[in-house]
Amino acid sequence: MPTVSVYNTGGQQVGEIELAESLFACPIHEQAMYDVAIMQLANRRQGTASTKTRGEVRGGGRKPWIQKGTGRARHGSIRSPIWVGGGIAFGPKPRSYRYTMPKKIKRLALKSALSAKAQSDKVIVLDSFDLKEPKTKSVLKILQNLKIDGKVLLVTAQADEVVYKSARNLPNVHTAVADQLNVLQVLNADYLVFTREAVNRAEEVFA
Repeated sequence: MPTVSVYNTGGQQVGEIELAESLFACPIHEQAMYDVAIMQLANRRQGTASTKTRGEVRGGGRKPWIQKGTGRARHGSIRSPIWVGGGIAFGPKPRSYRYTMPKKIKRLALKSALSAKAQSDKVIVLDSFDLKEPKTKSVLKILQNLKIDGKVLLVTAQADEVVYKSARNLPNVHTAVADQLNVLQVLNADYLVFTREAVNRAEEVFA
């Protein structure tokens, strides 16, 4: 089992914790991570792009000129797709981009992502955040004490409003609940900062 240090909010080591091998030290399956990340991005798409076809554009009810005798090409409507101001041929219409993947693949992808972070020493464990009130400066100080920069994901065991409100104004800091972790969150972060309770909760749910 991989072992990592546990720190307090001052950045001092206060102990060690063993991480579950099935969650933080499993073989890394890159294809599963890629497939699940693409699925999550697709499921975020609104799918509201829309264009008008020749049947929806205003005007064009009358034939612009007679079929024969003018020397010009025949046309039936000024709203044909080849006319300026005409309809759009084969343009986008509102649709859903959502699709799903098997739970086993999603679980494998998450385990691979967490294992990749653990192998790169990007998983940090805190004893607790110990925040009494929402304060952005407090989270910033904790990250400075831990010598962490870049994109950070703070993971708590349960939804913690104080941690969320303290971190939401920091552009590169996001929060997550341990039992709701997803692949995209993990891959987008440079560092994962778990509380000791959050590690135990994640292992209960996903290991």
